Amino acid sequence: MANEFQPLQGMNDIASPEVLVWQYIEEHARQVFKNFGYSELRTPLLEKAEVFVHTLGDSSDIVQKEMYNLKDRGGRSLVLRPEGTAGAMRYLSSLGEESENAKVYYIGPMFRCERPQAGRKRQFHQIGAESICNPNPLKDVECIALQYEMLNKLDLNINIKINTLGTIDDQINIRKGLTSSLEKYKDILPSDYKNRLDNNVLRILDSKDEKYQNIIETLPSILTFMNSDSRKYLDTTMRLLEQLKIPYEHDPRLVRGLDYYNHTVWEITHNSLGSQDSVAGGGRYTIQSGKKVMNGVGFAMGIERIILVLNEKGKINNRSMKNGFWIISLGDKAIVENMKLAKEIRNLNKRCGMDLDNKSMKSQLRKADRFGASEVIIRGDDELAKGILIIKNLEDGKQKEYNFNEWLASLQGV
Repeated sequence: MANEFQPLQGMNDIASPEVLVWQYIEEHARQVFKNFGYSELRTPLLEKAEVFVHTLGDSSDIVQKEMYNLKDRGGRSLVLRPEGTAGAMRYLSSLGEESENAKVYYIGPMFRCERPQAGRKRQFHQIGAESICNPNPLKDVECIALQYEMLNKLDLNINIKINTLGTIDDQINIRKGLTSSLEKYKDILPSDYKNRLDNNVLRILDSKDEKYQNIIETLPSILTFMNSDSRKYLDTTMRLLEQLKIPYEHDPRLVRGLDYYNHTVWEITHNSLGSQDSVAGGGRYTIQSGKKVMNGVGFAMGIERIILVLNEKGKINNRSMKNGFWIISLGDKAIVENMKLAKEIRNLNKRCGMDLDNKSMKSQLRKADRFGASEVIIRGDDELAKGILIIKNLEDGKQKEYNFNEWLASLQGV
């Protein structure tokens, strides 16, 4: 019998101590965004269906297969957001001229009703960014640099693959050229590939199915269908990355699955994840939101995927994510005095917890671990009488005795 307290399949509770890793990644991301001049945007989890259908395109897998659709009491078609860009574009379009040169980021849950895989859930979480700007290799490289810095500071040895989809006019030629080249294979392609051939042939290049890799390898590079300005745009982008010492690989087969991408696209992978090795991706886009056309560049990366890589590489140490104090009281008088101490510590903007039930030392230490403290303050009735306290480091287990007044003065920076 299934546990009645378990969440739906593909959706997880995130609690201590695991949540400490999530908080670490999110706080780190927010600081990098702040350094690059981005402001946070929080869009609703529930949107009108047309927000995503118009933005992502009717032929995308997200729209056709993966969105959670529902109707409200008024009969309106609503969707749990499957990605962050469409909602951001809806909001930015509402600003009029204020949206020009806007730079926003988001952190939060997305929803897709697909079969759960390793590192992929039906409710998953993304960190993403959108920079509204006209096509410019400098802006594209700045966006890649932001993402590279964010992941590099997490000590991840990532691989950046980069390509171009050319202009919107180029893409008409690309589709014609690829469709013509694939015509001779039409009879052996499965039905979903034939649908892509008719609706979005670029998605065939995005296939990870090993059975069809030989066919994909025979296709001409999409660069052969582009004008010289588009190829120069890519060359400039790659040269700028080299000047910033950001390692990359040009992958002429790299495409993105959504219709709105043009010019620079990229994908970030990690070798530890096997065939499903993608951690993040991004690119330049042109999106029509209502009557307004928005040009910009952005990216999204999955928090679950990042944590999976950190786990695979043994880089997660929950203990190192912990911070703050837990006060252990031994005796009735000590509890009251330690409540006063906890107030002093919290007024210094430091985390501090304590047990108010006068439990055993062992019980209070377990609570300190669940709280996520890095240090324990042991201060019982005996320590009160002596004017001392004992600090125990929870990472190495070492403890040391201090004069209470001197220790508190040092904490206050006196």
